[in-house]
Formats: sequence, structure tokens, C-alpha cells
Amino acid sequence: MQQLSNWVIVEEDKIKRLQRVITFNNFTDAMRFTQNVFDLAEKENHHPTILTEWGKVTICWWTQKIKGLHLNDFIMAAKTDQL
Repeated sequence: MQQLSNWVIVEEDKIKRLQRVITFNNFTDAMRFTQNVFDLAEKENHHPTILTEWGKVTICWWTQKIKGLHLNDFIMAAKTDQL
């Protein structure tokens, strides 16, 4: 978590998830970023929850199979930061 300072751990439906809200100047930039996250998720075969709105994207990484956080979720969050 020290390397993921922009991420927080949230709990929804008793499941811990890594979450980050990223802001943008407009909807077009938010959608482009969402597409980049989609491409990353497809490449890695690990898919987040993504909410795209005007000026912001909320991303949650977690592993459905174990109903919680796995090392891979932290890796994907770091890769998301690189986008």
C-alpha cells in the first residue's frame, strides 16, 4: 500500500477492494482512460469494476474467486497508475 498512495481499501458487501478515483478535465479523456484500463485488463485477464463519469473514473480491483484482495490486485493497481 505504501507504493499505492492514491488507492484506498474499501469494503463493499463484506469484500475488500482497492479503489481509486481519477479526475479528468472532460468526459472524452475519462473514456480514453477507461479504454486503456480495459485493454490492460484484457491483456492480463483480470478485470476491475469501472465507473466512468464526466470528469472522473472510479476503479476497483479485487478478486472475485477469493472474494477479496490478492497480490495480483495490487499489481494491477500499480499498472493502472502507470497508464
